[in-house]
Amino acid sequence: MLAAALIVFREVLEAGLIVGVVLAATEGVAGRARWIAGGVVGGVAGAALVAVFAQQLSEAFAGAGQSVFNAAILVAAVAMLSWHVLWMSRHAREIVSDMQTLGRKLTAGETTLMAMATVVAVAVLREGSEVVLFLYGVAASGGGGPLAMAGGGLIGVAGGAAVSFLIYRGLLAIPTGRLFAVTNGLVALLAAGMAGQAAVYLVQAGLIPSLGDQVWDTSGLLRDDSLVGRALHALVGYSDRPMGVQLIAYLVVLTALITLGRHIGTAPKASRRAA
Repeated sequence: MLAAALIVFREVLEAGLIVGVVLAATEGVAGRARWIAGGVVGGVAGAALVAVFAQQLSEAFAGAGQSVFNAAILVAAVAMLSWHVLWMSRHAREIVSDMQTLGRKLTAGETTLMAMATVVAVAVLREGSEVVLFLYGVAASGGGGPLAMAGGGLIGVAGGAAVSFLIYRGLLAIPTGRLFAVTNGLVALLAAGMAGQAAVYLVQAGLIPSLGDQVWDTSGLLRDDSLVGRALHALVGYSDRPMGVQLIAYLVVLTALITLGRHIGTAPKASRRAA
């Protein structure tokens, strides 16, 4: 039971942190609950499919199918997160000035909700498939009976969801004028971290060079497989022993989002002054 509870808690926390940031980042957008709930349901369904076809995935691409699949869904998530960052950079002031009528005034809001629902689905898909595979391994090794594993799984889900909810409420405590700047920064870090992890998967599949297998080693201070390390990995892309290509992907995406976000955010003000 304990092993199942820890595994499920860890994975639910990782997915829950991303869901919490997405909920905070879309605060005030009409219909967000429906979209994000749809993303969670889609992710759970996708995780079930991954579990069913895990063997076929692992055998694809000369045994690197799982790595290629993981990289593909992460690249899709990076694209969706990037779209949200740039959209919010343009519309954040309108959202702050009129939270109540955002759904009626900004028709593009539905587009960014679709993007963020996709990110939620990807997060739940990735962590959910890991839960299924890890629990299968525990069961195969005789780590517990069905009832004990089910009980541990429920404890893990409840614990991970509770911590994620507290973090979400903490984000909402930020004044509205600053909320979207903070969440936009967190979303940019999420995108950069996912880009770095996608690069790692592509290295594991033998599709790109690593450009250095280990740029530094901070595992003595904080291991990325610890609870805090996993949380930081989910939120900001922390890695205790990053590859060179992982750092490059991280910095390229983060720099591009910061630069484009500032440009898009200042363009409307410049246009208004000119008018």
